[in-house]
Amino acid sequence: MIKKVLVIGAGQMGAGIAEVCATAGYQVFLCDTAQASLDAGFARITKNLEKNVAKERITTADKDATLARFTLITEMKNAVDVDLAIEAATENMAIKQSIFKQLDEIMPAHAILATNTSSMPITELAAVTKRPEQVIGMHFMNPVPVMKLVEIIRGLATKDEVYQAIEEMTHKLKKTPVEVNDFPGFVANRILMPMINEAIYTLYEGVASAEAIDDVMKLGMNHPMGPLTLADFIGLDTCLYIMETLYEGFGDSKYRPCPLLRKYVAAGWHGKKSGRGFYVYE
Repeated sequence: MIKKVLVIGAGQMGAGIAEVCATAGYQVFLCDTAQASLDAGFARITKNLEKNVAKERITTADKDATLARFTLITEMKNAVDVDLAIEAATENMAIKQSIFKQLDEIMPAHAILATNTSSMPITELAAVTKRPEQVIGMHFMNPVPVMKLVEIIRGLATKDEVYQAIEEMTHKLKKTPVEVNDFPGFVANRILMPMINEAIYTLYEGVASAEAIDDVMKLGMNHPMGPLTLADFIGLDTCLYIMETLYEGFGDSKYRPCPLLRKYVAAGWHGKKSGRGFYVYE
């Protein structure tokens, strides 16, 4: 039974995952190598819970109980008796494999190792551990506290019992689990990212302005957010990495990242988090 959870990475995704786990009653170790990032992530969680109190979704007692379930750490080895580790670090295979090697060495033998990767092969991550049968993908959507979907991805060796434990936990988090096979991009990003990439090509080729492209998709297709705005929120560096993963994984030219996307990332225009992407942010 899963009782204690380690979340690696206190960025937007990691903090969100940690928040929903603590809210659901799990003891949470939130880990980030940078103390400033850890503090910022916990501050974001606290602010979200305070907003929920103000909107009368939860009580002050609920908020205090949730925050009391957290232990903040800067080294994974300081997590104690963990049943599940969820990696939510940078979308980079080398970084993730390094984390999984360390987790395999320090986590209890029964612990499940999960990744929040949005595109990378679960089987490849599992291969660097001595417990590939206990490795699984849990792809949460952004923002985690709001979005209901969790893509659950089995690796080649993932045991049924591990899948069932993660599916059960997902329900406890008040999310909807959807089982997906281990292919590049899974389902969500295999469909979403090429659409975003095509929107960038449309801008690159001068078909319309960024605002016009987003308006067409919002007003014509009833999307809540235009694809270029969405790309800025996801992070253009993340979008590029996912497109490269799709392109490499399938070897199909339809997944070739737009040169404009590469140029923006090279310029440091990573979207909302950097203050500049397809739009300028304060």
